[in-house]
Amino acid sequence: MAFLRLVTHTIDWINEQVGRGVSWLTVAMVLDVFAVVVLRYLFDVGWVWMQELYVWSHATVFMLGAGYTLMHDGHVRIDLIYRSASKRYKAIVDIVGSVFLAGPVLILTFNNSERLILRSWENMEKSAEAGGLPGVFLLKTVIAVFCVLFGLQFLALTLRSIETLLGYDDKPEFTDSDDEGVLL
Repeated sequence: MAFLRLVTHTIDWINEQVGRGVSWLTVAMVLDVFAVVVLRYLFDVGWVWMQELYVWSHATVFMLGAGYTLMHDGHVRIDLIYRSASKRYKAIVDIVGSVFLAGPVLILTFNNSERLILRSWENMEKSAEAGGLPGVFLLKTVIAVFCVLFGLQFLALTLRSIETLLGYDDKPEFTDSDDEGVLL
């Protein structure tokens, strides 16, 4: 049981750090959108790379923040039954959902994106737009990282659900104090 807890705590820690880190990208994204709007509508100036930057930032925040959001129960659920259900029922639903729904979708996504990502790296793909950003291969790589981080968090959810079914259920909580990322 100690090993399962170590694995879940490690996965939670990784996604906590990634989530907190990528959250700062939202600040940069807001500043970028603000600059694009001001430049376009006040000065009639625009650059494709600035517009692509906020689209890429948005995609990166959503994909890399998915595991963090799952860990903090932030994803949309059909709470009609789940919210008031027992811990045991929730654990069973989480295991079934993780193993039979999320797992296969993430594996398919990873496998189907692998060639796309490798080809993009081989060609050092850049934006198709004139004046666009170089490094499309980096953006496409985020797809694989998303699959890994999100998949790991579903693994942690499954392991935590198994612990619940076996009678153990201590989910680590993260603090926002000076000891950021420390498990309580």
